[in-house]
Amino acid sequence: MSAPAVELTVVVPTFNEAQNVEPLYGGLSRVLTEVDWEVIFVDDDSPDGTADAVRRLAQTERNVRCLHRIGRRGLSSACIEGALASTARYVAVMDADMQHDERLLPAMLEVLRTGDADVVVGSRYVEGGGTGEWGRGRVWISAGATRLAQMLLGNRVADPLSGFFMSPAALWRERAPHLSALGFKILMDLLLPPPHRDLRVKELPYTFREREIGRSKLGNSVAWDFLLLLLDKKLGRFVPVQFVSFCLVGAFGVGVHLTVLSAGWWLGLDFLAAHTAATVIAMTTNFLMNNALTYRERMLRGWRMAAGWASFCVASSVGVLGNIGAAFWLQQAEHGWTLSALAGILIGTVWNYVATRKLTWRY
Repeated sequence: MSAPAVELTVVVPTFNEAQNVEPLYGGLSRVLTEVDWEVIFVDDDSPDGTADAVRRLAQTERNVRCLHRIGRRGLSSACIEGALASTARYVAVMDADMQHDERLLPAMLEVLRTGDADVVVGSRYVEGGGTGEWGRGRVWISAGATRLAQMLLGNRVADPLSGFFMSPAALWRERAPHLSALGFKILMDLLLPPPHRDLRVKELPYTFREREIGRSKLGNSVAWDFLLLLLDKKLGRFVPVQFVSFCLVGAFGVGVHLTVLSAGWWLGLDFLAAHTAATVIAMTTNFLMNNALTYRERMLRGWRMAAGWASFCVASSVGVLGNIGAAFWLQQAEHGWTLSALAGILIGTVWNYVATRKLTWRY
């Protein structure tokens, strides 16, 4: 006799959540007693052994699956891969940190069964929901980001940045080619309309819980990812958002470059020496920032970071030589230090992006 078809897949993206695997599964088991369900943990090769913890659990629980990703990182892309790996009719997304209230899942599923919504969101910002013990600073930041997201979505969703929601699996397959797969805000990515229909959204209240085990993954890079998601939705048809990020980092590098150049002038250096020093320092700054932001899903660490810096310098050498040569030629033609430096920077930018993407972060 064949096993019943799975109705619901719960996709849980993980990174360093080994201690939360069994508690989360226990919580799901207690609330989904009337549902044929499975859980897919999508793990980004966690160094704490999260994938092994999932595999051990799967030895005794047949509705547990592990999708172990190597060389890829990011919550949004993990959710997409997990959803597309499901054969269930419905897919829920929730975090592994126990901050989302799994008791809401049966009610979310019932709304989808009735066909009254395309997406059901666990919402902190409708009546009955809340942010729990958040500090004032986090509340303000979340409110500002939420307001910006609402403006893009036409104010039709109270909590567009929620990481806790459910939808038909068919919706993921329909929209996957149009998703940016950037950062943490997969719901907003899903809701921002590509050239298709807008989605009907139903929000159910829940109160965000405090993390009891492990460390939060939120940091400054989340804001950067959010910015890139917005830029991708506006510019993605014309230019890759990764190149936009590379250019934004490069713009900061221009500031570093001009600052060092000015310091060289103040110290009495000749233009060639000052511009060369400014180029090397700005290049190193750009490497560090691109490693932390633009290519964070392939971030180099430890000895690989030192090797990556070396390859970054080697790959950029042609651009650097063109940069310095063009700038020096223009300066000798009396076009001024600033204009000459900017022209040199422009010449090296495209070469640096293409070469370092292939050789340093190996796309």
